[in-house]
Amino acid sequence: MRSSLLPIAAVVVLLSATVSAQAATYAIDPAHTYVTFEIGHFGTSTNRGRFDKKEGSVELDRAAKTGKVSIVVDTTSINTGFAPFNKHLQSADLFDAEKFPTMTFTADKFSFNATKVSEVTGSLTLLGKTHPLTLKANNFNCYDNPMTKRESCGGDFEGTVDRTLFGMNYGIDWGFPKDVRVVVQIEAVKQ
Repeated sequence: MRSSLLPIAAVVVLLSATVSAQAATYAIDPAHTYVTFEIGHFGTSTNRGRFDKKEGSVELDRAAKTGKVSIVVDTTSINTGFAPFNKHLQSADLFDAEKFPTMTFTADKFSFNATKVSEVTGSLTLLGKTHPLTLKANNFNCYDNPMTKRESCGGDFEGTVDRTLFGMNYGIDWGFPKDVRVVVQIEAVKQ
C-alpha cells in the first residue's frame, strides 16, 4: 500500500510545482501606463488630468486566478496641459502635493472572467487616508512583446472615487461633483 502512494505523492508535488511556476512578477511599464482622472465642471464639460510619474509591480498567477498589485503615483507630476490648473490641483485645496507627494493603490483580490482579469479590488491611499477602490477591466490581455522579448500583461481599468472620503472637499459647496472617474491604462513586463 505504501509503495503505491509514492507515485501519487510525486505527481501531486510535480503538479504543485507546475501551478506555482505560472505565478510571475511584472514591473509596471511607465511608457505604457497612464493614471488619469475625470470630473465634471459645473455640468458643462469634463476636467481631465493625468499623473506623469508612477511605478509599481503586479504579481499574477493566471492558473490560480490570483494576484497582487502595488502602484505608487507621484502627485507632484499632475498634468492637465495647463500649468496654472496643475498648480491649483497640487495645492492644499486638492491633492496637497507638498504634504502628500504620493498616492498609492494596493490590491490583493483579482476577479477573473475565464482567463482574463475582470476586476481588481484593493485600497487607495490619498491625503493620508485609505479607502476601498475597485477597478473594473474594460480590456485585459497578455502577449509576448516583440520589442522586450518578454511577456507583457495589461489592460484598461476604471473606477469611481468619492473624493470627500479623503477630505478633498474643494468646490463641493459650488456644485462640483464628489465622484471622480479614475481611468488606469496599465502594462507590466514579466521579470
